[in-house]
Amino acid sequence: MADRKKVGKPGNRLVKKSGPKWADHLTRQAQAENYPARSVYKLKEIQQKFHIIKKNDTVLDLGCSPGSWLLYAASQVGSQGRVLGVDLKAVDIRLPAHVTVVQGDILQIKAIDFLAQAAGCQVVLSDMAPATTGRKDVDALRSFELCKMALEMAERYLVVNGNFVCKIFQGNEFSMFEKQVTKKFQECRIFKPDSCRKQSKEIYIIAKNKR
Repeated sequence: MADRKKVGKPGNRLVKKSGPKWADHLTRQAQAENYPARSVYKLKEIQQKFHIIKKNDTVLDLGCSPGSWLLYAASQVGSQGRVLGVDLKAVDIRLPAHVTVVQGDILQIKAIDFLAQAAGCQVVLSDMAPATTGRKDVDALRSFELCKMALEMAERYLVVNGNFVCKIFQGNEFSMFEKQVTKKFQECRIFKPDSCRKQSKEIYIIAKNKR
């Protein structure tokens, strides 16, 4: 998912911040390293700390646009692995041969070949986020609904002992979702990468070894 724009409120007027202050050093680093978004460094931190993805794995990336997680996951699985991405938005970047993307609703995919490849994957990643409203309770609830969809996909396609990474906004539903994940995985950790923007309410659930 593309990074959300910060909204500030100087006086009584809402303005969107842009320019050099918003394009922080990680945004510039991502551009220099040919990633479409700074979100790649969140997955990189998760991988370095938890070793979610292994060589030759098949990875299912939910909410894969604009493609940074696809590229990083592809580098981790190697040319003998597979990375499969799904998003409502198109992915416009050039992708390696072992990456396949389908545009559409994750629960209504009808591409038979794609579904056959996803079945028995070792990793499910979800960086999905709702269109934000500015109301924390509403945004957290919408995030929770997306997380439930991601967990459903993990239940459907992930192999036993597979791993699951899911972004969720902190809110009243967070503990409920954590409990749901804990029931289905042997290990469940909470992690906020340093590369998350400081004002962001997003956090990641890292779940390993599907029961």
